Formats: sequence, C-alpha cells, structure tokens
Amino acid sequence: MSEAPSDSAVLDVTGWTCPAPLRDRPRVVMGHGGGGALSAELVQHVFAPAFGGEVLAQLGDAAAVTLGGARLAFSTDSYVVRPLFFPGGGIGDLAVNGTVNDLAMSGARAAYLSCGFILEEGVELSVVARVSADLGAAARAAGVEVATGDTKVVEAGRGDGIYLNTAGIGLIPDGVDLRPQRVVPGDVVIVSGEIGLHGVAVMSVREGLEFEVDVRSDCAPLGGLVQAMLAVTPDLHVLRDPTRGGLAAALNEIAAASGAGVVIHEGRVPVPEAVGNACAILGLDPFYVANEGKLVAFVPREHADAVLEAMRAHPLGRGATVIGEAVEAHPGLVVARTGLGGTRVVDLPIGEQLPRIC
Repeated sequence: MSEAPSDSAVLDVTGWTCPAPLRDRPRVVMGHGGGGALSAELVQHVFAPAFGGEVLAQLGDAAAVTLGGARLAFSTDSYVVRPLFFPGGGIGDLAVNGTVNDLAMSGARAAYLSCGFILEEGVELSVVARVSADLGAAARAAGVEVATGDTKVVEAGRGDGIYLNTAGIGLIPDGVDLRPQRVVPGDVVIVSGEIGLHGVAVMSVREGLEFEVDVRSDCAPLGGLVQAMLAVTPDLHVLRDPTRGGLAAALNEIAAASGAGVVIHEGRVPVPEAVGNACAILGLDPFYVANEGKLVAFVPREHADAVLEAMRAHPLGRGATVIGEAVEAHPGLVVARTGLGGTRVVDLPIGEQLPRIC
C-alpha cells in the first residue's frame, strides 16, 4: 500500500477466506472439498477408518465389486456448482457426466443412475424443470437410464438453490483391470485434449469476468472414448478424469498409489490460449484447474501409438497428446520439465484454486 490507512478506516476481514488453509485446523474449510491434500486427509483420517473395508481402500473414481458373478463398477458424487448454468453446460449435465465418467475410468459401461435433488425453499420451479430437462438429455446422450431418485427440500437460506447427487452402476468387461497399482516405469502418459476449460468457464460466469474469446466447459460423457481405447487393447493400466484439482491432482494420485515417478513435459500439455491467458491474469496454474470432459491414461509403451490413434479418431479425443511417462526416479512424485530445460515439482494442491466448480 502506498500509504497507511487513516484511524477512521476499518478493515473488515470477516468475509475473507484463506486460499491455503492450515492443515491442522479443527473445523472443515472449503479446501476439504477441493480434491487436493486436505480432501485426501479427510478421507484417510476420518472416513476410511470409520467405514473400513477392502473395496473402499481402492479409493478409485469408482469401486470395482463382484456381485452374482458380474464385475460391477459403482460410484456416487454430489454436485454443488455455482452458478447452476454456465457456458457449455449446467449442474444437470455435470450430475450425469461426472458419474458416467467415474464409471468409465474403471472401464465400465455405465447402465443406470440414481438422482437425488436437494432443493432450497423458494427456488423457481422453472429452474428445477430446466435442470431436470438437462439431466434427462445428458443421460440419454450418455446411454444411461435414471432408474431411481429422491427429493428433499431445505428451508430458505439453508441451501444454494439446487444440489444434486447421482450414483451409478455399470459392467466392467472381462480382461479389463484399471488401477494405479498396475503403472510401471516406461508407461506413456496421454491426455485426451485441452485442459482447464471447465474451471475457467465456471469462473467467468461466477465472477462476471469477460475474456476476448468465449470459454466453454468441456463437460461430456467419456464412456465412448474409453471403449474405443479398450477396443485397441484391454491392457490399459489406469485412467483418471482430472476434475477437482485438475491434471496435477490426478497425476499425483496415480503416482502416490503406484509408487512410480511421473515426468511430464510442460510444453506438450495442451493448454488453450484463452485458458492460459485467464490463468496468467488471475494468478492460477492451468495444471490445477478442473476439467469435466478429459481423461489421463497410463498406457504400456508398446500399445501407446495405437491407443493414441484410436483416441484421435473419436470426437472427444481429437486433441489427444502424449505428455510424459512413468519413471523409476523420484518414486511417488510428479515433476515437469520446463521449456528452459529445468524441472519443477508438480505437487498435490492443498485445497482448490476454484471452489464450487462441480
């Protein structure tokens, strides 16, 4: 500041939030829902000990279970995005695609969804109808059926218009085993397209920002893309959709679970110019910005070229790019090689740069 505030100036900090909250705080902070280190600690130290179980210990995007001789993927997610509608989609699209994509990351063909609506008293029924229509259209586009659901209403001021929860089940084909423990040094890391679009699209509407070009969310169902990849070879090692915490969080989760090191080449990561410019202006890192229609794949080197070709032949994988590899060095860590020839650690974020993006 160029000059000290006068005695009459009162600085009101009651509405401030800490972007990197202390990790030993005794109360929940926004970062606990951001998909970073705080989220991981909440799961590891509170939820996992309380629930237990070998299935939960997988901690994947979807749980892989066997029931009646069938291999099923089972996943659930809640959606509290603000605003409800944004360029490229809305909360209804997210509720379907987010759960369908979690199932797809286990190789499953999604079949059925449940849907729970938590409505705030006073929300306009026309808004509820619009969200429902979007959700139904997204389900049909993804080839899944909304088979059951629930509705609750909370008092005015106790919600944020509409929250949604969806759970889904799907069948995992024989011979498919997607989990980070299968990653080995030499695996090729592929991202399916440009990153950061969803987070920047939501932020632009929420904060009333205007960019020179229109930034639209990449929200889309990835089941078809995954099936095209598996048609080349069922021997994919692991898939992740980099939602909360972005590409950096997804890579760190895989590295930590596999024990392998990961090297990415910074210049190869496809960051759209509009996303890069917006992040530069706002002091954000595109690697940590959420996506809702992209995936990261760790593929055996001998299959990488064929898988990449199949991805680029699919509408949702046209921008697929090899960005790095798994290595023996620095086990459990992700590093990026910069354009200047140096390296930097790409760490797991503590919280979330952009809260309430899904």
